[in-house]
Amino acid sequence: MSTTRIFHKMHSLGNDFMVLDCVSNPQSIDADLVRSWSDRKLGIGFDQLLVIAPPTLATADFDYQIFNADGTQAQQCGNGTRCVAYLANHLGLSKNNHLLWNSAGGMIETTLHNAKQIQTLMPAPILEHKHIPFVGKSEQLTEDMTVCEQTFCVTPVSMGNPHGVIFVESLVDLDVEKIGGEMTAHEFFPERANIGFCQVVDEHFVRLRVYERGVGETLACGTGACAAVVAAHLNGHVNGRVKVSLPGGKLRIQWSGKGHQVVMTGDANLVHRGELVMES
Repeated sequence: MSTTRIFHKMHSLGNDFMVLDCVSNPQSIDADLVRSWSDRKLGIGFDQLLVIAPPTLATADFDYQIFNADGTQAQQCGNGTRCVAYLANHLGLSKNNHLLWNSAGGMIETTLHNAKQIQTLMPAPILEHKHIPFVGKSEQLTEDMTVCEQTFCVTPVSMGNPHGVIFVESLVDLDVEKIGGEMTAHEFFPERANIGFCQVVDEHFVRLRVYERGVGETLACGTGACAAVVAAHLNGHVNGRVKVSLPGGKLRIQWSGKGHQVVMTGDANLVHRGELVMES
């Protein structure tokens, strides 16, 4: 016997998602389902599965859940925030353009102006190593890490999920899959991490490639862009307003310094609506 349910395929800057409305149609999600759906040849294919669910906190409009392609649950997904904000409006789940979302990585706020301009107010970045978590040899801002027989200077940051930011002279011919794959699994990151390779062009513009834990290199990573700007700001490379160029497009990030939240602005795109056949 089989049943069907509706899903939506979305993307922001090429970071692609399958999104489920579990407000109208509640459903339990397990790792095996996520892995089968994420397969790009045998399933639907996506970087992350996003779930819009009824709020478990009175202060939130919705719960926001994120699953990586390998079935692991993620604490946060920046590009996904804009997609769920757009879809909640599109499906009529809320009449408000300003929404509060409860996620495993903390409370976030989205403001929908239009599909091309959706603003997310992210939590303030976490810099204390034990809360990232990051288990280095010191509590300094940066730490040397050796992978692939090379030593890299890494700035650890959490945006609700752990990141390691590396500044490079050029992103061309950089083996992001190999270096990022080894670094994300390094013992310094006990919960693994997203690894960002950042090239600073000037104080208002950086280029970025990101290896996401549980996924691999993606065309864009919203929390990775936030973490890169935070790390660049702390290291004295950029100002408070920065345009971040990723392989899939550009984001605008604003951060005023320690203790302040990060503001991210970008787009969301609804690709198609489909029916998911589930065998029982």
